Amino acid sequence: MNRYFSLTLLASAVLAGCATTSLTSEDVEKGYQSINAEQLAEHVKVLASDEFGGRAPSSKGEELTLAYLTDQFKKVGFEPGNGDSFLQEVPLVSLEADSDMVLTIGGKDYQYKKDMVMGSSRISESEGIKDSELVFVGYGVNAPEYNWNDYEGLDVKGKTVVMLVNDPGFATKDPALFTGDAMTYYGRWTYKYEEASRQGAAGAIIIHETAPASYPWSVVENSWSGEQFGFQKENNNMDRVAVEGWVTTDVAKELFTKAGLDFDSAKANAAKGAYHVDMGDLTASVAVKNTIKTSISYNFIATLPGSEKPDEHIIYSAHWDHLGTDKNRKGDQIYNGAHDNATGTGGMIEVAEAFSMLPQNPSRSITFLAVTAEEQGLLGSKYYAANPVIPATKTVANINMDSLNLLGKVKDISVVGIGKSEMDVLLENAAKKQGRVVSGDPKPSSGGYYRSDHFAFANMGVPAMYAGGGSEAFDEETANYRKRMSLVLRGCYHQPCDRYRDEWDLSGAVQDLQLFYQVGFDISEQPQWPKWNETSEFQRTK
Repeated sequence: MNRYFSLTLLASAVLAGCATTSLTSEDVEKGYQSINAEQLAEHVKVLASDEFGGRAPSSKGEELTLAYLTDQFKKVGFEPGNGDSFLQEVPLVSLEADSDMVLTIGGKDYQYKKDMVMGSSRISESEGIKDSELVFVGYGVNAPEYNWNDYEGLDVKGKTVVMLVNDPGFATKDPALFTGDAMTYYGRWTYKYEEASRQGAAGAIIIHETAPASYPWSVVENSWSGEQFGFQKENNNMDRVAVEGWVTTDVAKELFTKAGLDFDSAKANAAKGAYHVDMGDLTASVAVKNTIKTSISYNFIATLPGSEKPDEHIIYSAHWDHLGTDKNRKGDQIYNGAHDNATGTGGMIEVAEAFSMLPQNPSRSITFLAVTAEEQGLLGSKYYAANPVIPATKTVANINMDSLNLLGKVKDISVVGIGKSEMDVLLENAAKKQGRVVSGDPKPSSGGYYRSDHFAFANMGVPAMYAGGGSEAFDEETANYRKRMSLVLRGCYHQPCDRYRDEWDLSGAVQDLQLFYQVGFDISEQPQWPKWNETSEFQRTK
């Protein structure tokens, strides 16, 4: 039989080169076809079961999840990825704000969850702001490369900054402004709190709007209340603002009116250029009382050693965690996280099994990393990036799996952050086998490239791919199913109704997992490592 040659390697001059193993196309196809909907469904059912309790970090659900992953990866012949262990310790601290709080502004009390969600990242039992002056700082962005600084000439020490979600490009759709409709990291809530802290503010409040946030207020209610995890730090996060949180659009409009401002006009001004304005004599007061717990959570890591270059790794990533159980909630209290992200975690097992079927290990090592605390701000992957088990200089590429396609087969495959690296070329050519084409980012305004665990690898300089699903249904029957099910999935994002459903069509997820397997294999065999494109903000350090 002839050596196996990847379609990708033949199609791209940049990535050209023959395979270095004796594996045949038939060998690779066996693993490719082993990925199936039935097995994927079984993994999702287990991981998203009530027994696992929503897989919160440092919970019984974590113990069950890690035990399940260990068992499944051992079964398919993978070795511990962290020395003699499948686990990497991630020291966490949880802060749970007492829900009995009010935010007082302009003589009115605003209620927790209904009107606002407030908290503190400081590892402290009691934090707050009292009579803190409010300043509207537009998008709260300081971006020298875009010649934009909403804080220019402004002293916010002791004050509370109020800001819009997303970035100016979303509001104007002007491709010359930031990156137009595609959110940059400056649009992320994490950045806004970080920058407010660097500016010395006492408090930071983001105005929630569904379209620019890309999720409804219910997500804020559920995701930013209850236990909030962070890293154990020597400075106890005292360099962060004392209070950070969100208010609804209706509350914001009311506050702007009280300040003698028009909310819509202020929004329009904020999109035209760097902008800030005092909000009259309005001040904010709120007391945050935290229950503090320290704990150890774990990233899971398993490796199939390469046959020729075992010190070079292709890393597949997915987060195993979700929001856990809210015992204060009426009705269903378990956030099972079936779609987000039992599908991606189960998908890892399927792809690992496909690699295990090869009669000879791929040339480079194939490593799977299931990270903790993604829902808490990508903490598990951030910790891994700061404490890599495999250094960036030995990490060839990253393929991330977060919330697989449950809407059936499609004719295209969407790429979040398309155009950033040569990974797009590899995916494009692997997709030809399925008769699919690579399409653009399905929702660039949501900033998806900065919202999942591949972002940590990109920051390490490792080319990272985040792809899946598509917009063009395979046939009319699938198109009708997509219309129905997409509404369900959208409505159940970060809700207890994100449970496994027998009516899910997992054929699209299987399509994507097969592509992820193919791309990983292709990378393992080609001589060159994939590179970032010159226009990408990410590059490898020398």
